Amino acid sequence: MSSKKAHVFNRFAQEVARRAGHPMTFGAAIGFLAAWMIFGPLLNYHPVWLDFLGIATGIFTFLMVFVIQNTQNRDTEALHLKLDELLRVTRGARKELVSSEDLEEEELDSIKTEYDHLAEKYRKRRKRP
Repeated sequence: MSSKKAHVFNRFAQEVARRAGHPMTFGAAIGFLAAWMIFGPLLNYHPVWLDFLGIATGIFTFLMVFVIQNTQNRDTEALHLKLDELLRVTRGARKELVSSEDLEEEELDSIKTEYDHLAEKYRKRRKRP
């Protein structure tokens, strides 16, 4: 995807995610459910009515997964960059942890084990009178 198209999609995804999380959108969803509950019995739950609802819901959910995942990925990446910058400028910080999200699973497990041991040591030290 070209950077121009990616930029347009990112802006679109951010706006959709922002609006999807708005209280008015939640109210609209409640209204949609209320309409379904009212018109369903009036139409005797006609198969066309049920098919329409099922298909519309499925399409909407399918597309929202991609939109929300895009915004979540961008938020996570921005958070990692901020943490990397803090590690970079903090004296005494382990610089090898910058971009640690790119490490292999075994390397991450090893670092986590090391931090687990440190945490346990600090807890024991704190419990002493």
